[in-house]
Amino acid sequence: MSIRDLVIIGSGPAGFTAGVYAARANLKPLMFEGFQKGGIPGGQLMTTTEVENFPGFPEGVTGPELMKRMREQAVRFGTEVLSEDVESVDFSKRPFVIKGSDTEVQARAVILATGANAKYLGLPSEERLKNRGVSGCAVCDGALPMFRNQELVVVGGGDSAIEEGTYLTKYASKVHLVHRRDTLRASKAMQDRLSANPKITPSWFSEVVEVLGEKKVEGVRIKDVRTGAVKTQPCAGLFLAIGHQPNTAFLGGQVEVDEKGYVVLKKRTFTSVEGVFASGDVADHVYRQAITAAGSGCAAALDAERWLEAQDTHS
Repeated sequence: MSIRDLVIIGSGPAGFTAGVYAARANLKPLMFEGFQKGGIPGGQLMTTTEVENFPGFPEGVTGPELMKRMREQAVRFGTEVLSEDVESVDFSKRPFVIKGSDTEVQARAVILATGANAKYLGLPSEERLKNRGVSGCAVCDGALPMFRNQELVVVGGGDSAIEEGTYLTKYASKVHLVHRRDTLRASKAMQDRLSANPKITPSWFSEVVEVLGEKKVEGVRIKDVRTGAVKTQPCAGLFLAIGHQPNTAFLGGQVEVDEKGYVVLKKRTFTSVEGVFASGDVADHVYRQAITAAGSGCAAALDAERWLEAQDTHS
């Protein structure tokens, strides 16, 4: 079994940026970019159409094109990429053991960059219209021309739902907030923000049961959970704000995570396991942006490089 200085688990902006920095530092990183678990290789941006807020692309760029360029850059500098999922890890001994779908390697240091997936309702119509009006990120997509001066629907009842709904009012003519109960989980400050915004209308005791439209979102069917009555709400977009699921199950509890499953950072990008670092959405439930993921990928690679140098100095 080969021993690598650094293995990067995951891809996307965090993983690919870590690959660029680690490869330029001559660490010869090996990346498991993923295959099926936690979405497709390249992370959530692979299912995003227009990205207008990533620096350096004044005309915008599609998510897949941005990830293609990042991947090519990482490979160009020497990152070896395996299109496999990691099935399990063993951080109880050194070097660490990483078992992929087809490949098993040992690593002196590891960077976790497996991201988090937005939770969806699980409706067939929702799946069909993803990226055609159905989105899991208002900050990512809300400013797109297709949503401007249109009525939009947000599903959720926590702080994220209020934040996303409030953000969308910058562009939308009206935002409908759909929630299964008549009380919000959101903080008092967020509830006050909702009450003070005339462009947000709550729909209590409600749930979205179908997304309407052939080539783009044209409306949703909303059911009253008490009476079963169904109404149609015209809209140009459906935004889900019901949480994210970090891709940390493969860790088997060997790295400390919080109550929602996000990796806990002890300082900078250091995790609870010495020699294991984390970057991107797998450890970030606040910003969840491509640019912040890329920045943390850079930081993780620099931390890993310096940590490895310290091990060599003390050995």
